[in-house]
Amino acid sequence: MERTEIVLDKNQHGELQLFSDEKKAGLMSIAIIDGRLVVYHTEVDEAFGGRGFAKILLEKLVSYARESAMLIVPLCPYVNAQFHRHPDSYDDVWFKKTV
Repeated sequence: MERTEIVLDKNQHGELQLFSDEKKAGLMSIAIIDGRLVVYHTEVDEAFGGRGFAKILLEKLVSYARESAMLIVPLCPYVNAQFHRHPDSYDDVWFKKTV
């Protein structure tokens, strides 16, 4: 059974954690900065590879952003790649910096 948990410190930095059978299987390093959800890194333990856990983390991240009315800044290469591959799925939560 998989479950996720968002853990933030008082400065709004932390992790979106994924547990499988109560073992930490993966995480996303995140922060809330200026009202935006910044994701820096996605990691899944080798022992849990090939089970789609990175996708589960991404789905939870997007769900949390939608529930909290925040945009996601995808600094993480995995999240950035998924946003570019499936822009229609993430357009409503994707912070696209314009210069």
